Amino acid sequence: MTTTPQPPSSAPQPPATPQPPGAVRRQQLKQERRADRLRQLWQLLVFLGLATGLGWVLLRHGWNLRDASQVEVVGSRLVSRDQVIQAAGLQFPQPLITLEPRELSRTLTQALPVEQVQVSRTILPPRLRFELVDREAVARAERRTPRGPEAGYIDRLGSWISAQQHDGVRVRRDLSLRVVGWNERHRPTLARVLAHRRQLGTGLDEVRFEPDGSLWLVTTPLGRIRLGPSDNQVDRRLDVAAYLLTTLPPRLAGRKPSLIDLSDPEQPELSLPGGGRLPSGTTLAGPPQGGQ
Repeated sequence: MTTTPQPPSSAPQPPATPQPPGAVRRQQLKQERRADRLRQLWQLLVFLGLATGLGWVLLRHGWNLRDASQVEVVGSRLVSRDQVIQAAGLQFPQPLITLEPRELSRTLTQALPVEQVQVSRTILPPRLRFELVDREAVARAERRTPRGPEAGYIDRLGSWISAQQHDGVRVRRDLSLRVVGWNERHRPTLARVLAHRRQLGTGLDEVRFEPDGSLWLVTTPLGRIRLGPSDNQVDRRLDVAAYLLTTLPPRLAGRKPSLIDLSDPEQPELSLPGGGRLPSGTTLAGPPQGGQ
């Protein structure tokens, strides 16, 4: 009788090592943290994608100035919206994000007759706003340059306004007064003359600065008045000039002086044509100090 060989029986397996208490829980927490990180990473990628898409849409469509109607200009009676757009170099469509308000303010201050420019941008709706403070011309002016005389204007503070800056501006003031020999170093003195303009009256025709810096007035009633250097006596000389313009013409019986010299405001000197003399009883004393 043949006996069929039996396969060797497998060796008995040792019992599984029991995990320490809490190991299963720690493994579950580890898996949950990994899933949370993957979920957060996915959310971040989705957010970045949406933000990028929204930014592209805004740049492409939402933050563009499509035409001039989205440009607002306020505060100026002299400068139009078209002048602002031209001076700022705006071309439509114009992305708002490419515009730097500070640089625009500096450009417009140099190009237009304005004292101050504030620029602001709004996104919804897309709009560019300019707030202007006018530099209004109060007189015509002329200055010396290496290329010869240059015509322009000055504002109430004596600052220069070029003819190009003033081009197209609606004139609302009498510009009959003429300033000759304007220079930046004369600006403070010129501002003081302009501050006395009302006291000097409507007969003030010209303010002249000679190359040596001496100041002259040309008036209709009294002709040329020499005020002398631009020093701390300018205000006193202007007070005396205003006083003489008011009191002296009636005493001259229709004669116009060839020159009045107020270099020393306490001792004015007057020259009449042909060496004539003042009428009897006429003096050139100015007003008391501090009075008119």
